Amino acid sequence: MNPGFATRFCRKCLYSSLSVDHMVRFAKMTYPEYDIYESTGYPSGHPIGAQDASDRIVADMLQYGLYIDFVETLIKVESDGYMGRKFALRGLDDVIDDVLQVGYSFDSATGQFFEDQSQQVTRNWGRLIDGDERQMAVMRLDVVDNTKLVKENSKQLIDKTYGEFRDIVEGAVVGRLGRLWSWEGDGTLGAFMLGEYSRLAIFAGMEIINRIYMFNKLKNPLNAPLKLRIAVHSGNFVYSDDETECLKSDIIRKVKMLESKAAPPNSIVISESLAMAQDQALLNIFSEPKVVPKQTEKFRMYQVSMERRVQAR
Repeated sequence: MNPGFATRFCRKCLYSSLSVDHMVRFAKMTYPEYDIYESTGYPSGHPIGAQDASDRIVADMLQYGLYIDFVETLIKVESDGYMGRKFALRGLDDVIDDVLQVGYSFDSATGQFFEDQSQQVTRNWGRLIDGDERQMAVMRLDVVDNTKLVKENSKQLIDKTYGEFRDIVEGAVVGRLGRLWSWEGDGTLGAFMLGEYSRLAIFAGMEIINRIYMFNKLKNPLNAPLKLRIAVHSGNFVYSDDETECLKSDIIRKVKMLESKAAPPNSIVISESLAMAQDQALLNIFSEPKVVPKQTEKFRMYQVSMERRVQAR
């Protein structure tokens, strides 16, 4: 992945600030299997000049699709130090500005780059490539009785209502640095990777549930309320550009199971493993742990009650 980085800034930052040994150490922090001797073809232990090493490391990070990850490593090293030692990386501001110039934003709270959402929103955050392994949270959303709603309401009303529904979902998910995958007629899959991703996924689901509650009360033109089931789970995920391959992952299979088997209408359920990583103030909003029917998995639930309403079309 190389959308036009001016890598001279990064190469200069490395060779003017670090020994070759530290350059390699920080490259390994980004890519643990990195071997500069294998990359250069030099025999192990052969001396490598600082500029040659910086050129090779930056070129390899670009080739592996890990250049932005590497820059994030350098930012973390400068801010936090390494092995008790502080590092002043000369020219790191220029490296950061270069990444921003090609269409990324930087979240100083998490130390992460992601694509500038005012310019574009892609399913991989402008970051991930095939085979990338990350910790993520996924949110599965389903519209209850979608077929009945479509059958009993005019196409004009369905299109209008579902357009507003999609806007609500997109605002809640993308507004929290998430991405929407696999939009279907009656639901979608949201993915969260940046910042406090599991917490953001939970809040996105809660916002959707509550906004749809108000939509049903005040604006819904259909002959019945929109009822949703939402589930959130987190875990290890291997990214693929092939959407079909992504949907085969364990965490996505599990979140679909939770949505279909554990979530009643107008609720959001979260897996117990995800819940255990949250603070008590958030968990107080949810039920005590329950067991998925005919399963061993546990979950917690947040639910909004609605009254049935009929409105003339």
